[in-house]
Amino acid sequence: MTSGAAEAMRLPRHVAIIMDGNRRWARARLLPRVLGHHAGMRAVRNVVTAANDLGIAYLTLYSFSSENWQRDAHEVSDLMGLLRRFIRENLSEMHSKNVRLRFIGGRDRVSPDILKMLDESRVLTQNNTGLNLTIAFNYGGQDEIVDAVRAIAREAQAGKIQPDDIDRGVISGYLHTAGVPDPDLVIRTSGEQRLSNFLIWQSAYAEFVFTDVLWPEFDKRALVSAIDEFSRRDRRYGGTGEAA
Repeated sequence: MTSGAAEAMRLPRHVAIIMDGNRRWARARLLPRVLGHHAGMRAVRNVVTAANDLGIAYLTLYSFSSENWQRDAHEVSDLMGLLRRFIRENLSEMHSKNVRLRFIGGRDRVSPDILKMLDESRVLTQNNTGLNLTIAFNYGGQDEIVDAVRAIAREAQAGKIQPDDIDRGVISGYLHTAGVPDPDLVIRTSGEQRLSNFLIWQSAYAEFVFTDVLWPEFDKRALVSAIDEFSRRDRRYGGTGEAA
């Protein structure tokens, strides 16, 4: 896509993606689930590259929810291994491409070696000025809001904030995504049509695109197709049109 075409398409500033369909992709091919997740990791690399090339400022990917710990222990172990592999194999390239990497989600239940990798990735890329890539790992939207409410309550108890001063902006500042603009476009792959506890506060006025494409098959063409649909939406924000 040329820069002129991208501009005409009205790019969203922030795209968030619920990556779904790895296991179904593998099952349809009579393959082990772990190979579906391996294919999904390749799709992550392709979509990060595509978003960077298109000039999208923020990309957030839902990689592992706080509810995913309930899955089979072998599958969880495979997913942890894939995260380690993704960082080892791609961090240097993302850094060279000026990508700024951050992770959101709880730190409980996450092994110390993975926490160290996440922290090192954030520190290494924190001064980059290209694509802002956020990975939601061990993340749950309701847990995020609970964390924010607890933090605000502690501040109020200490007299650092007055209850009447608490507004949407204050709450947003205590979320894991503080400093990141709310998503303009939320994409979910594999045909499912729900948020699954992903960015539930931040997505209040996001546009949603649900596609039947399974995540391992989601590529630049699929991303452009979703953005094209977004660009034809009339975003009202509760008013009469986007100008409002």
